[in-house]
Amino acid sequence: MVEPVPVTLDRGSPVPLYHQLAEQLRDAVTSGRLQPGDPFENEMAMAQRLGLSRPTVRRAIQDLVAQGLLLRRRGLGTTVANRQIHRRAELTSLYDDLQRGGEVPSTTVLDLRSVPDETAALALGVPVDVDLTRITRVRTVGEQPFALMRNWLPPALGAVTRDQLERDGLYALLRERGVRPVVAHQTIGARRPTAAERRRLGLRPSEPVLTMTRAAFDAAGNPVEYGDHIYRADSYTIDVTVDER
Repeated sequence: MVEPVPVTLDRGSPVPLYHQLAEQLRDAVTSGRLQPGDPFENEMAMAQRLGLSRPTVRRAIQDLVAQGLLLRRRGLGTTVANRQIHRRAELTSLYDDLQRGGEVPSTTVLDLRSVPDETAALALGVPVDVDLTRITRVRTVGEQPFALMRNWLPPALGAVTRDQLERDGLYALLRERGVRPVVAHQTIGARRPTAAERRRLGLRPSEPVLTMTRAAFDAAGNPVEYGDHIYRADSYTIDVTVDER
């Protein structure tokens, strides 16, 4: 039996309706309200129930398919996908992803200061001489260093402390302040780590790292954060679902 997900839409909000819908559908899956294998309401029924166009509903559902949360199979409809511990290619924080996968992450702040940075400023669309809050952290799971993360915040969002950053994820701290990134440009790659990066992550000289850079913005187009992260390749996977119709 298909369980419709309760949805509340703010039609006067600058946040697109498809994104509002996708966020609430995602919460229903990640919170466990909808379990792996559960059938998912079809787009026509959802569109009629919520008074939305089918393209709007289709785009919201497609977002969840792309994130690996829903599975579409011809002739069988849409179902909730099996849970994955791997990182999905979506706009979330590593801290949130690890917690969602049942892990207990910890964080050590290595550096927290205000400095200009040309690369981060250009990515965020702010003047290159503006002081940005630069945060350098090591994320650990159990006893294993997992990721070395560098983030830059614009001046309006830079008031964070070491204690806050070691207690919670950066995106969670931003959400507490009413800031929610909704769009980002993200680049994923791989390379050999530097000697300092090998020491931080406990890597042998021959082991590579995965890399991710991301510039994130809120619904009004304001810059939220720029990140330059590296991950142990033996412990990290990025899952991308391709749905060609």
